[in-house]
Amino acid sequence: MTKFKTCFICQECGHETTKWMGRCPNCGSWNTMVEEIYQKPTTDKKRSLKTNKTKPQPLLNIDLSDDRRLTTGIAELDTVLGGGIVEGSVILVGGDPGIGKSTLLLQVSDNIASLGNPVLYVSGEESAIQLKIRAQRLNVESNNLLVVTETDIETVLAYVTSIKPKLVVIDSIQTMVDTRLSSTPGSVSQVRECTGRIMAAVKYLGIPTILVGHVTKQGTIAGPRVVEHMVDCVLYFEGEKNFTYRVLRAVKNRFGSTNEIGVFEMSDSGLKEVKNPSEILLSGRPEGVPGSVVVPSIEGSRPVMLEIQALVSPTAFGMPRRMATGVDYNRVSMLMAVLEKRAGLYLSNQDAYVNAAGGIRINEPAADLGIAAALASSFKDVKIDPKMIAVGEIGLTGELRGVSFIEKRIKEAIRLGFNSCVLPKNNIKGISTAEGIKFYGVKTLVEALDILLGG
Repeated sequence: MTKFKTCFICQECGHETTKWMGRCPNCGSWNTMVEEIYQKPTTDKKRSLKTNKTKPQPLLNIDLSDDRRLTTGIAELDTVLGGGIVEGSVILVGGDPGIGKSTLLLQVSDNIASLGNPVLYVSGEESAIQLKIRAQRLNVESNNLLVVTETDIETVLAYVTSIKPKLVVIDSIQTMVDTRLSSTPGSVSQVRECTGRIMAAVKYLGIPTILVGHVTKQGTIAGPRVVEHMVDCVLYFEGEKNFTYRVLRAVKNRFGSTNEIGVFEMSDSGLKEVKNPSEILLSGRPEGVPGSVVVPSIEGSRPVMLEIQALVSPTAFGMPRRMATGVDYNRVSMLMAVLEKRAGLYLSNQDAYVNAAGGIRINEPAADLGIAAALASSFKDVKIDPKMIAVGEIGLTGELRGVSFIEKRIKEAIRLGFNSCVLPKNNIKGISTAEGIKFYGVKTLVEALDILLGG
């Protein structure tokens, strides 16, 4: 008789248990344990072991020319991917609904198809008419772009095997269904099984594949986290869908740099790449206003000049408010404590709001000095020189620690016309070119604020 196994799987993290629980013991999510029944695979003792077609070979004999890349026709996307799409790789693209995932992938499909390469676009959410309407808006006119609306993974793999396209796009992986499983579409078992079958097929055929993944309220890929570990590259769209600019960030890449970003602008004709994000992010910056300072940040391998804004005002309630957008909230709270203890700024009865302008999120501690300077500037109502930048990590004792890639940061600042920089004293020896900019090397936060705020 056929044996069946029943288990409960968390739809957020993929944790499996033999009994139902109200709260997942792994991720702590409530009411996410769903019962799934699947057939237990039976082993055939008479079946012989399958031998792989590949044989072990010395590492030094592997030819690097086999790592061929497919250019997407969009320079920003190629930069995030590390130079293009590697043949046989599987890429997962995630982001909030309406942020531009399908738009970008339809543009990429058209660029590759316009070179005479067949591209298969599998849509499990939209009909062919809806895709045609979007294609007209994006001016997609290639005859080599093949579109199919299908959710059965068996049928999709049959199309891939028969057509052998240059690129496969599946929008989205949560809509794919393996009929051998009894669970509903989008469940952990379905997503994991469909992803595994797609990877086994496309890697054998050497066809690059892009999967679209929905995100949860927490901003992670919906379904099990194991999908992110299975694929070769994970890209996330950041930014609010109501804003013009989008940021595509690589959080995992087996063939390139991680944490690389690409900046795009949403327009009526689709996503347009922003080749110089520093100038765009600083284009609307007000000059001569307290609470504003420019920080040279490193995103992946590229320097980006960002504006940090802060607003400090007396609180009208007993408990002051602290809000942070684009920066770490806990980091802001720590810097405010350092300002009060080491710099003598009484901020306990002040509301504080910190914002990284442009929708870019800063994750590196090199922006500590910029955040602290913006808070102090707004609190004292003193303007900071608009041609001055600040960079450095702040410790709990008020000392300034050195940062990495200081040469790249300074070159980008010089290119944009900044003429002075406040930085840790340890970083001055790591700068070889200093033409057109003046450096102020400091050891403590107090010394930096004296220079930034004019004593």
